[in-house]
Amino acid sequence: MREWLGDNAARQLERLPALFGEHVLVTAIALALAVVVSLPLGVLAARRPVPRAVVLGLASVIQTIPAVALLVLILVAVGAANAAWGLLTGAADAAPLRAIGLLPTVTALTLYAILPIARNTATGLLHVDPDEREAARGIGMTPGQALKRVELPLAAPHIAGGVRTAAVWTVGMATLSTLIGQPSLGNYIFDALQNRNVVAVLFGCVSAAVLAVAVDQALGLLGRGITGRSGRRVAAAALLLAAMAAGGIAPRAAALLAGTQKPRVVVGAKTFNESYVLAELFAHRLAGPFRVTTKRGLGSAVAFEALKRDEIACYVDYTGTIWATVLGRDPIGDKRRMRETIGRELEKRHGIRVLGGLGFENAYALAVRPDVAERRGLESIGDLAAVAGELSIAADPEFFGRAEWRDLQSAYGLDFDERVTMQSTLLYRAAAEGEVDVITAYTSDPRIVEHNLRVLTDPEAALPPYEAVILLSPEAAARPRLVERLEPLVGAIDLATMRAANRMVDLEGRTPAAVAEWLAERLGRSK
Repeated sequence: MREWLGDNAARQLERLPALFGEHVLVTAIALALAVVVSLPLGVLAARRPVPRAVVLGLASVIQTIPAVALLVLILVAVGAANAAWGLLTGAADAAPLRAIGLLPTVTALTLYAILPIARNTATGLLHVDPDEREAARGIGMTPGQALKRVELPLAAPHIAGGVRTAAVWTVGMATLSTLIGQPSLGNYIFDALQNRNVVAVLFGCVSAAVLAVAVDQALGLLGRGITGRSGRRVAAAALLLAAMAAGGIAPRAAALLAGTQKPRVVVGAKTFNESYVLAELFAHRLAGPFRVTTKRGLGSAVAFEALKRDEIACYVDYTGTIWATVLGRDPIGDKRRMRETIGRELEKRHGIRVLGGLGFENAYALAVRPDVAERRGLESIGDLAAVAGELSIAADPEFFGRAEWRDLQSAYGLDFDERVTMQSTLLYRAAAEGEVDVITAYTSDPRIVEHNLRVLTDPEAALPPYEAVILLSPEAAARPRLVERLEPLVGAIDLATMRAANRMVDLEGRTPAAVAEWLAERLGRSK
């Protein structure tokens, strides 16, 4: 199989059952909940004009919210609910709602699916022939009986159309669940953004499209069976939908059964390849005594919240990020003091343990092409102040909302003509090809050398140190065996080694798991 497909396609195919199953699972749960919620709302909307305006208006407002923004709002709501629980019970560490994964994903998908089902239910009921209602009343049916036996069957084609629309929307939107720690076919797409892996994109897009078409056709068959009172069609559609649902449950059930003898550990990873590699390295270290899973693509705030709640056991973060976004401190240049303060404060506030630094730093920096530097006389960030109004700057989606950007502006008086955000791996090529003048670069990224970019010095030390540190959740910190497996990594990876690992993934197209194995072997030889 591998010889026929090629290594890349074979790797993607190996991932397909689990990711496809998770995608089916979240889609099925969300769609079922949406139907349960939307049918009564649609009936209510059909009966009275005021409830109709309220129900359909609120559902329409939800539809106008961008999908990613809705996920963020759900996460905020979950965090607020957990905080309220902590205040009411005094048991903040036992918060009942999970901040990442299945719960926020299903909640967001359900909210998105409500509008087409509720709207079509109301529309179908409003278009029922008044003579049919009158006939139902004439033979003594109660309003409930008339609804069940006459109105809903007549409105079934409209309702089925709404469910089919909601299903297609839900399958598409579910790809975004990767961003909040729920595996899906979106893993293919977001991984490909890091590696420009066309095969992975095709797997994700084609699989999602096939699933959407299959669900749409199955629901269409079900609707035709109900409308035409065809038991054969209804049975065939139900069998097809049940088979897809079973396919969603099977991979997760198999994984659970395979690991019943081992304690489970979830390793987190942020939204870039370096974090993926380090997460796979942690998984490699922990795989013996633990059943390990990884959750990729977590934003900084999402990852830290999940760690506080013991939803992930460990991940790698950077001291500058923690200093600015978690502790809210002004930048300092003393690496040791920063690391010690972070360790003390995280332990005191959240029970989180900083196991130690990995041995390298991946700091923010501003970089430009050599010709831009020479033409504008740029050697330091301070030199940008006089010409920034004529230049454009590009950064990852987080940067312009972070304290580091505000500190840079304050220290150097920077006011650029244009600010652009894009996925971090695209920044370097954008600068090299002249699409933007200045970019935020990462010092451990091999693309700086690959695209011959010049890093500007930071004489005011406005950008804080960014040492890579291992963070352990409160529960993980209390597990001696887990700590014992990860402790050898403290101080074991220097900048040159991390750059080499990043190069293998970013520029040579190797998988994070394969590079993690290389890294583990290299670290083993260096002992």
